[in-house]
Amino acid sequence: MNKKKLIVPLVIVLAVALYFVCFYKDKTLKFVPKNADVIVLIDVKKLMGQYISSFIAHPSKWSGSRTKDKKGISLKDSGIRIPDFLQIFHLKDTRFSEWYTVVELKDPQQFSAYLKSNQFISKGSDVFQKDQIFIKIVGGHGIVGTSALAFENINQMIFQSSDKNTRSADEFIHSSLGSISFISGEKIQNFSIDLKADEIEIKNTEETGNFSSVVAEAKKKKHFLDAELDAENIKKYARFFDKKLADSAQIYSLKSTADLEQVNDTIITYGYDDNFNEIEKKTYQKIIQPNYVIELQSKAPEKSWQYFQHKKWINAQNQFTAIPFQPNLIEKSNEGLIITSTKKPIPSSPKLKENYIFIANSPLLLSSLSTLTASEKRILSDLEYVFYGNKAESYWMKIKAKKGELPLILRW
Repeated sequence: MNKKKLIVPLVIVLAVALYFVCFYKDKTLKFVPKNADVIVLIDVKKLMGQYISSFIAHPSKWSGSRTKDKKGISLKDSGIRIPDFLQIFHLKDTRFSEWYTVVELKDPQQFSAYLKSNQFISKGSDVFQKDQIFIKIVGGHGIVGTSALAFENINQMIFQSSDKNTRSADEFIHSSLGSISFISGEKIQNFSIDLKADEIEIKNTEETGNFSSVVAEAKKKKHFLDAELDAENIKKYARFFDKKLADSAQIYSLKSTADLEQVNDTIITYGYDDNFNEIEKKTYQKIIQPNYVIELQSKAPEKSWQYFQHKKWINAQNQFTAIPFQPNLIEKSNEGLIITSTKKPIPSSPKLKENYIFIANSPLLLSSLSTLTASEKRILSDLEYVFYGNKAESYWMKIKAKKGELPLILRW
């Protein structure tokens, strides 16, 4: 047979194979329960494409050697079927910290071996745990979560219910690398997620020029925390702690500034000497604590004060006990309430009259988080700041990393 006649069909076969491997995506979402109120989607093929292009563009990574643990099993040999869209969800009426995803398994026994090789501990009933990650093997699937509390409910809703809940990725994600979608009844509010060279952007609008100027002003202040929120934003954040807080306290504006400081903390204990006389022992340790000022503007300051007293958040010394960092002082004014740390008071910074939260990275913050793993500390130390901004119906969040020789996708 003429070899030239084989070239065209071979090219066609390779093109079709390339399309299905790199571009074709199954957009059917089979693993999102009906009572999910937040859905995070990650376009896995787009993520891999971005990784490969970044890897090719940075030859310095080509010769980088990887240290392999001979006892470990790689992810590609874990028995997991890699999805086109990773589906992460939060269930209605569960804690904010509870997030789940479901993965398909090519080989459940291979997946079980993978978990054991990565120091996951068996808790019985096909449930495994490592730190704050829980996994339950259900037939040919694995339910992964930051908690095990909803495993049975998820199992029933996704695998045992006759009323299957199948959705399409087109409802939530378009051309971005990922998306975060908030669901309320029939209403869906989508936010795109984009991974750039040294930042992650989450937004529902392309108009981010105004937010960039707010970031620049917040950076000039050089505080660890700088925030301003109106009544609507306060209500959104307060619901994580107390759903009735914003309405009951009648607070319509918040302005907060904070800095971190390392101080010596005295610990007093008591023991007995050889003659059974009580003796006092003092030890010292360095701790990280914030110095802060929080201004709360209220429509009715007296009612706000009474509400906080009813919640037992104000003690006899006029300390605001809902903030764990003591001591502080809460005072009432004609415009509202002000809470200040008393050890080292800091003045409030000028208002920008915007809605934003700006958190700058600090070495003191990293040293205070002793429970983090080495990889988590490395990622956190690489951050420069986190910013949230809102203007009318526009929302924008930026997670900014320090500039480096490699883009984030190759660093993290």
